[in-house]
Amino acid sequence: MIQRPLVFTPMRILAHTLLLLCLPLASCSSPSWRPLIEPGSFDGWHAQPGGDWVWNGETLVGTSERSEARHGLLISDGSYTDFEARLEFRTQKGCSGFYFRVEETPDHVGVLGFQAEIDPSMETGGLYETGGRAWVVKPDPGLLERIYSPGEWTRMSVHAVGGEVEVWINGERTAALSDDPGRREGHFALQLHGGQDLHVEFRRLEVREL
Repeated sequence: MIQRPLVFTPMRILAHTLLLLCLPLASCSSPSWRPLIEPGSFDGWHAQPGGDWVWNGETLVGTSERSEARHGLLISDGSYTDFEARLEFRTQKGCSGFYFRVEETPDHVGVLGFQAEIDPSMETGGLYETGGRAWVVKPDPGLLERIYSPGEWTRMSVHAVGGEVEVWINGERTAALSDDPGRREGHFALQLHGGQDLHVEFRRLEVREL
């Protein structure tokens, strides 16, 4: 049997080049989502005094009374830098929030750092810096009135890479920062605002580190 010599035509060279370029991409998987907290468990999290956190099936329920002066916080043991987090919440009454990149403190507020606002008002989805600049970005009330219904399950996602920070409510961006000088690493936390009658629920909390 006569073997013909392998001829590298321009098209064959192009095909081999594309194959070699694609191999590294195929071997590198994108970051995967994982539960931020497992339903029914508080492993990897700790609570500061103030309010109560309980599981009702796969729903995490936070409650607090007006007589409680402290912010009741459920705080992740782990610390995070660049990430994307997503969750669902339902507000019944009072002011809550999803903290990220925060530092734990011993005072009645409990942390320093950013909070994506969660409450029955049209400030939900804004960015508030506790112990710092206070309100940094408030959402457009007109947008919130269109996409947010207090008391119903609502999707929130927070994307933070370096100084680029975005908050999304039900698929619409409600706050964004570029080259922000705020903290670049810290804990996650869920808030029960002190001095208020409060009832808030969370489910499907997930994160992927970027």
